[in-house]
Amino acid sequence: MPLAPDLLAKFSVLHQRLVSLRSVLVAYSGGTDSAFLAWAAHQALGDRMLAVIADSPSLARFQFDDALAFAKEQGIPLEIVRTNEFERPDYVRNDGARCFHCKDELFSVMEEFSRSHSFEFIAYGVNLDDKSDFRPGQVAASQHGVAAPLLDAKLSKAEVRELARDAGLRIWDKPASACLSSRIEYGRPVTPQALKIVEQGEDALRGLGFQQFRVRHHGEIVRIEIARDEMSRALTPQMASEFSRIFRGLGFSFVTLDLEGFRSGSMNALLPIEHIRMTAS
Repeated sequence: MPLAPDLLAKFSVLHQRLVSLRSVLVAYSGGTDSAFLAWAAHQALGDRMLAVIADSPSLARFQFDDALAFAKEQGIPLEIVRTNEFERPDYVRNDGARCFHCKDELFSVMEEFSRSHSFEFIAYGVNLDDKSDFRPGQVAASQHGVAAPLLDAKLSKAEVRELARDAGLRIWDKPASACLSSRIEYGRPVTPQALKIVEQGEDALRGLGFQQFRVRHHGEIVRIEIARDEMSRALTPQMASEFSRIFRGLGFSFVTLDLEGFRSGSMNALLPIEHIRMTAS
């Protein structure tokens, strides 16, 4: 099915915006938005763009390896950098501003890289829908002057997926996946050990055939979120026994299945509205 004229017009705006950047580093995680942006930037700028991915404990190895594979498949130039967010007490503390400190670290590293390699701009894959969500990382991006080409083109998440599918990119329907740190309840310190437990739990759910899920770490309690359309598979005595075996084996004392199902950013529901307003300002 051909793309609608308004979506073609938005893609043209995106292309023109990327060309106007002249040379750009793209913050890349391998998710649909950043992968599509990296692909579009490569189409527009060729070797005057570079995708930059942070090798951090907060990025699951499954996602990291897939991100590297996609860049290789598409011939997108890629640089792996190290970030040191775990050396920042404000990040490890894990309050509602954690994402700000993570992105502040990433963009600081990218700024240093851009200066030493003569890139003019840094860009990231925020889209129109993200502006209505609680995302402190956007504040960090604004403070660092990071470009937002998808947002400039007024592209929604669904439209990014549609453009990626039209381009034949396999990541067009990739399930959304925030960093592993978002699985740790606010106020509980983020540690590489806790992230490894979450990652192992999610790898196990993936191995059971589930597609969209989250493992939420609440100390002794694990809260498993499964997409509503997959919930029937989870709500059986056999699967309950399997969940218990897996997550007790990872050290949790109590294993729970969230009956509301998967929803992105569910930890944010526990934050006071005053904190959200303060962090977003």
